[in-house]
Amino acid sequence: MSDLDPLLRERLSAYRNDVVSRVTGPGPDQARHLLRRRRRMTAVAVAVAAVVLVVAPVVANAALRGDRNPPVPAESVQPTAPPTSAPPTPTPTGSPTPTPTTNAPTAPDGRISRAQLLAARVDLPNWQPAEMEGGCTTSKVRLQTDTKKVYVPELTDDEFEHGDVDGDGAAETIAIVGCRYGEASAKQVVAFDRDRDGRIVTVGRVVRTGDGFDDILALEIDQSGSVKVRVADIVLCCSTPEYLRREQVRTYRWNGERFSQNDGPTTFGKDPRLTDLRMSMTYELVDVPGTDTRRKLTTVFTVTNAGPIDAPQVAFESIDVGEPAGGDWSRCDPNPSSRYLPSCLLPGIPAGESRRYTFVQLVPGKPGPDARTRYFGVSHYDAQDRSWPDLREDNNKVKFPLPL
Repeated sequence: MSDLDPLLRERLSAYRNDVVSRVTGPGPDQARHLLRRRRRMTAVAVAVAAVVLVVAPVVANAALRGDRNPPVPAESVQPTAPPTSAPPTPTPTGSPTPTPTTNAPTAPDGRISRAQLLAARVDLPNWQPAEMEGGCTTSKVRLQTDTKKVYVPELTDDEFEHGDVDGDGAAETIAIVGCRYGEASAKQVVAFDRDRDGRIVTVGRVVRTGDGFDDILALEIDQSGSVKVRVADIVLCCSTPEYLRREQVRTYRWNGERFSQNDGPTTFGKDPRLTDLRMSMTYELVDVPGTDTRRKLTTVFTVTNAGPIDAPQVAFESIDVGEPAGGDWSRCDPNPSSRYLPSCLLPGIPAGESRRYTFVQLVPGKPGPDARTRYFGVSHYDAQDRSWPDLREDNNKVKFPLPL
């Protein structure tokens, strides 16, 4: 065999190997080779997922054949995309407009006329002050007008107001009711409405006198539904002059359960137009020489203005107990324009200063049948001859010790 041509030897060896393999089948090496190749292909199949599903059979078949040429992948068919649904309608910005419903209940109209309110029986909130609650009624009240009777609830002459004060979309009626207890009346602002059967019902009290003021003058409803009430610190009764009254506008609003104040002042405080006058006295009472049976009374008043403001004038009250005979009588204003005529009106005292005033009078020698204990007083007057109360009325009077 060694003499054979090397090329011939190689061809005979290849032929033998081919014959042997056809007879005995692949050996262990060939099997291990195929197994390793299949494992590698399995790993590739896991990595490429869908592609392996298409090409794996081809590769495997080629491996079994020992084909070294790479397989040509089959043409993949693009899957049909599922039909896309239409994009949702975008939500509009801002508050959505509610869809009106024809059967939605609406709030009853609370516009009530004066005649309708007078014809109905209504429940009223409690009155103030507390001692009036036993006299001014509150349950099933038939309101009256222009009555002079006491402890009878009245509908005042003030104008009605209509407006949506409770936020239900319908108007209510606001009125001022009063109850006379003497020359003055207690008052309260009350909100009325109708129920769904058309009956007049009471929503609640807006405010009443006694809550830091003594009188209610007028009211109105603004665009927001708040109730504006004009109040006064005093009642103009019993000859009280109008210029003494102070007024404020206070605003109230419904909070779902009751009305409460939400704007305006809450107190009046001290009246800045007033001052504090303080008075002391010395006196001398002697007999008149001669046949005159009268006695001479000389009183000296020391008046201090404790402030806080000047007193343009001071008025001495109830000091004219005899015939003027000297002193400051000659300085008294002879024609004061005030309807409250004092005994003597004199130039006043600046804040923080004092003045002495002397008055001489002739009085009876013996007390007459109408003799009584006298109180002498002093008060503050402005430049228009208007009288003003004193901040402390307990120290601007003195008591004369003898009956006159």
